[in-house]
Amino acid sequence: MAYTKSAKKRMRTSQEQRYRNKPLRTRCKTSTSRAETLIAQGDLSQAEQAIRHAFSVLDKTARKRAIHPNNASRRKSRLIKKLNAARPRA
Repeated sequence: MAYTKSAKKRMRTSQEQRYRNKPLRTRCKTSTSRAETLIAQGDLSQAEQAIRHAFSVLDKTARKRAIHPNNASRRKSRLIKKLNAARPRA
């Protein structure tokens, strides 16, 4: 348990940040997994829409610094790679 005044304040602020960031991170994971599921099912038109939505959610979350911008970028890259791999080759 925190003893000093500054440690107690740090615990309060980190708890507030955790409560603020948790729903944002959850939205990221949900939208990303939804897109991945659609890709796995082979429904590429729906998957493209889901990926667009996931990109938007990831960008907003990164803008609010709930996740690092590079983390958002990496997740977006992995999503688009999965979509391109699922597309038939011409």
